[in-house]
Amino acid sequence: MAQVSIDASEVKDFVERLGRAAQGDFKKELNLFLEGLGFEFLRILQDEIIRLKVLDTRQLLASFQKGGNGNVWTLNEGDLTLEVGTNIEYAKYVNDGHWTNTKGVERRFVPGVWSGDRFIYQPGAKTGMVLKQHWVEGSHYWESALRILEKIAPKLLDAKLQEWLDNYFKDFM
Repeated sequence: MAQVSIDASEVKDFVERLGRAAQGDFKKELNLFLEGLGFEFLRILQDEIIRLKVLDTRQLLASFQKGGNGNVWTLNEGDLTLEVGTNIEYAKYVNDGHWTNTKGVERRFVPGVWSGDRFIYQPGAKTGMVLKQHWVEGSHYWESALRILEKIAPKLLDAKLQEWLDNYFKDFM
């Protein structure tokens, strides 16, 4: 009968590393990965705003960066959740689309005068123009960026998990 020899110190070391990884090291690494994924999403969002030629004064574009004016960046380490977005009010209208007149009036008169091809608003003027309500289609930059991220995220996660496994358990593989 063949005898099998097991070095208990290697098994003990493996179990201790597995325990450390589960207790904190892995969670820290996962947090870093999640934060990196957030940065990648912001980069993709900015790229999509530019690619889709969203008319912007750069306020919308700048709001999609960590620390940007009007941005949302919340990373809850305990729950491993990351919330990324913007508080710029018009971002939703640019993405989703909107009606030009939110009061539901089909047509409205705006007093003023024309100077060449430029309209100058003048309250009380007897001349002016009639604005007709119409739908402005959204650019859907948010959904486009999500589709791109959903496509690349599994590969990024697979690569990161393999890197973690290789680093934590390199002595056992």
